[in-house]
Amino acid sequence: MERILIIEDETPMRTALADLLTAEGYRTMTAADGEAGLKRALAEKPDLILLDVMMPKLDGFTVCAELRRLANEVPVVMLTAKGLIEDRVNGLDAGADDYVVKPFSSEELLARVRALLRRAERKTKAQSKLKLGETEIDLTRQTAAQGRKAVYLTAKEFAMLRLMAEAEGEPVSRERFLDAVWGYGAFPTTRTVDNHIASLRAKVETNPDSPRWIKTVHGVGYRLEL
Repeated sequence: MERILIIEDETPMRTALADLLTAEGYRTMTAADGEAGLKRALAEKPDLILLDVMMPKLDGFTVCAELRRLANEVPVVMLTAKGLIEDRVNGLDAGADDYVVKPFSSEELLARVRALLRRAERKTKAQSKLKLGETEIDLTRQTAAQGRKAVYLTAKEFAMLRLMAEAEGEPVSRERFLDAVWGYGAFPTTRTVDNHIASLRAKVETNPDSPRWIKTVHGVGYRLEL
C-alpha cells in the first residue's frame, strides 16, 4: 500500500490525518516541522506528502521548493488555513500538485489523494521504459540493450535520461542536470554535462554527430525527442 508523509506542526491535525489515512489502508509517517519533514521525505521516499504551510524551522513553500530543486517529484498536497489567491499561487509555484484550504472534508481530501496517486502511478509506468531506435532502456532496472547486446550506461547517464524523459519533450538546462544528477556540492561544470551527453549519444544514437533522439537546444541544454 502507498506510503503518505504528513508534515504538520499541530498535533491534533497531524493525528487526525494519520488516523484518517490509516483507516483507508495507507501507511503513514509524520513530521512536526518543515526541517524534519524535508529530511524524512528525502530519506523515506513516500508516495505522497500532505504538507502544512505555516510551520516552524521551514515553511511548506520552502519544503516543497527544495524537494523540486532536488528533482524529487513526489506528489504534494499543501494544507493550510490560508485561503488567499496569492497563497494558492505561491504554493503551486513552489511545485505543489494540489492545494486544500482548511477546514476541508475528509471525503474531499481522500479523493484528491487518490487522484494524485493514480496520476503518479501512470506517470511512473509511462516513463520507466524508453525505446530509442534499436536501443531499449529500462530506467527502473537500469538496463539497456540493442537486441541481445547489452549496452552499458552509467548511473549518471540513466539519471540524465530519466530527467529528460520526465520533462516530456521540454528542454532540460545544463544547470538543472548539474543540480539533479550531480548536486552542487560536487562542484561540476556545465562542460561536465556536455561530456556526458556526448558519451550517451555515442551509446544510443546511430549517428552521434547528427542525433535523432537527444537534441541540443542552443543556449539552454538538451531534450529527449521521442
